[in-house]
Amino acid sequence: WAASAAAPREQLGVRWLAQGSYLSHGIEGGREHCTFTPATYNPCQTGDSNLQPSYGLFEKQLTLLEEAEGGFDQFTRSYKSYGVHRMPDNSLVFKEWAPAAEALFLTGDFNGWDNFSHPYAKKDFGKWELHIPPKEDKTPAVTHNSKLKVVVHTRMGERLYRISPWAKYVTRHEKSVIYDWVHWDPPQPYIHKHPRPQKPRSLRIYESHVGIASPEGKVASYSNFTHNVLPRIKDLGYNCIQLMAIMEHAYYASFGYQVTSFFAASSRYGTPEELKELIDVAHSLGIIVLLDVVHSHASKNTEDGLNSFDGSDSCFFHSGPRGEHSLWDSRLFNYSGWEVLRFLLSNLRWWMEEYRFDGFRFDGVTSMLYHHHGIGSGFSGDYAEYFGLHVDEDSIVYLMLANHILHTLYQDCITIAEDVSGMPTLCRPVQEGGLGFDFRLAMAIPDKWIQILKEFKDEDWNMGNIVHTMSNRRYGEKCIAYAESHDQALVGDKTLAFWLMDKDMYTNMSALIPMNSVIDRGIQLHKMMRLLTHGLGGEGYLNFMGNEFGHPEWLDFPRVGNNESYHYARRQFNLVDMDHLRYRQLYAFDRDMNRTEDKYGWLAAPPAYISAKHEGDKVIVFERANVIFIFNFHPTNSYSNYRVAVGPPGKYKIKLDSDEIHYGGHGRLDHNTEFFTEPMEFSNLPNSMLVNSRITLQELDPIKTTEQRCK
Repeated sequence: WAASAAAPREQLGVRWLAQGSYLSHGIEGGREHCTFTPATYNPCQTGDSNLQPSYGLFEKQLTLLEEAEGGFDQFTRSYKSYGVHRMPDNSLVFKEWAPAAEALFLTGDFNGWDNFSHPYAKKDFGKWELHIPPKEDKTPAVTHNSKLKVVVHTRMGERLYRISPWAKYVTRHEKSVIYDWVHWDPPQPYIHKHPRPQKPRSLRIYESHVGIASPEGKVASYSNFTHNVLPRIKDLGYNCIQLMAIMEHAYYASFGYQVTSFFAASSRYGTPEELKELIDVAHSLGIIVLLDVVHSHASKNTEDGLNSFDGSDSCFFHSGPRGEHSLWDSRLFNYSGWEVLRFLLSNLRWWMEEYRFDGFRFDGVTSMLYHHHGIGSGFSGDYAEYFGLHVDEDSIVYLMLANHILHTLYQDCITIAEDVSGMPTLCRPVQEGGLGFDFRLAMAIPDKWIQILKEFKDEDWNMGNIVHTMSNRRYGEKCIAYAESHDQALVGDKTLAFWLMDKDMYTNMSALIPMNSVIDRGIQLHKMMRLLTHGLGGEGYLNFMGNEFGHPEWLDFPRVGNNESYHYARRQFNLVDMDHLRYRQLYAFDRDMNRTEDKYGWLAAPPAYISAKHEGDKVIVFERANVIFIFNFHPTNSYSNYRVAVGPPGKYKIKLDSDEIHYGGHGRLDHNTEFFTEPMEFSNLPNSMLVNSRITLQELDPIKTTEQRCK
């Protein structure tokens, strides 16, 4: 879609594409797509004065970083100078940015909490520095694990006690509300033993929360995850972990999304060294680890957060209404601020260097992209929704910088955007005029599954609508597909297993008794929905921990509303270890689904060719990576001599069958049968073959309709 000279480019939807690049929009194979075609030159190298505004601002920022800081490499290493650092002679250097402060002092255990004995010296541009020589015995004046505070004197005469924004470790006593800044300088820091694994061909993500990763009703530890959960993830065939709620947050029930200390790994699970060990052991298993990073907003906390660090309303954030998120009750970063860019970009570098994460899932990207933060705005796909004055250019430039820097410094770094709006070029390289993410979350898919289960009888499921939701993604922009994530597991919603089986999960999941109709339907559909999402929905796959085996309870963190209970803030992995429970069968199917993908690589293959979405038969057939997927969603019908389209000719065998007995199926399919194609054109493919009720790969038992079942 190329803009004419007479038309305003912002209205035509090419606002941050280089001149000569264009978007084309059309329908292909029943799938709406948007194709991005790059210019014939690299806009990063040409210096063309006709670059669109956001790309021009991005290029300008790179130039300014080079001139003022010696380049982004040095700029993003600012965590090595800000905060507190021990020099080779054991002297300590403290550095902060507090432009609105009148004076800064350091207090803590080391000086008996004297508020005035250690003043910072004021430097240019709102920076403050303090040098503390070593003690007479040449040891540091501030010892490992001792507590500190920054004392901020404001121009209004206030005295404020603050935690350094660059604090690497913060803790609190069990009954305390406020976190303490703890100086973390261990005598024997953890040394990583294993190299980062290479970027996997196909991305299979196990979305995880360390604190709930135990059957016990308590906050679980990094060590528990390392020794008890990592082996399960490896066994299940996931090659990537997405760790949630790692950046320190004062309120546990916020799920980690109200961050207070951006450089501190949450102390509620253990020490920084234990998190480093977790990541190192994951690497030894060939598993990469992504951090769920929250740069879209910050907690409003003042005494243990960034808010009002120097006593002003701004500092790291926009002042006034622009600096507050009305729904999240949190503060919004000023992405145009030089020191804010230093803080956030260095934060990304810190997690990559210090902890050796392999990339990030950026939370709340929709809120960042638009001045309206997505509040009260629906996104239909019309380009007018993505371009114009309602787009936050500062945020876009920040995200372009973040992705450009990460992918330049770390070749195998992976970045994923949580964006519900469908912003075009979000997952195109920065040098093409995009924002540079590798993947976006396919957030419409779990909503579609829940809508179907809530609103439709089995016999009324619309195959075309399901297929459209699975395949409706921007061409050339990769998606992470998922049937459900942590969002669907939270109290107030239901997991797929709960929608399907509800209270029967508590009484009828024993394999020692015959399945009733509810459990039978639920187990079969649970497997089919997940496999369809896995095979058709994207270029990566995500599962939230425990959902792979149909975890029987929702997720609810301790809070006032549940009397601070940990009963639902846990994952009952013990259910999988009981041979007589059907949770084990769902676990086995999820494991073999991932292992089959690992063998054939359909996630890394081009989008599927969909040859059948038959409404009467309730059959879906598609081909991807030379694998044919056949689903029969009909609640009562099986089919004999059912013709399906095939691309490559030859012999086919069953490789994954949800009807196998050890998956909770009925064992009706003969896996020794070989199927040969015929050179008979069908559904626009050159070959086809016949399958029947004994060989349909995905098929339910003939059972009664929903109305008859209820009776």
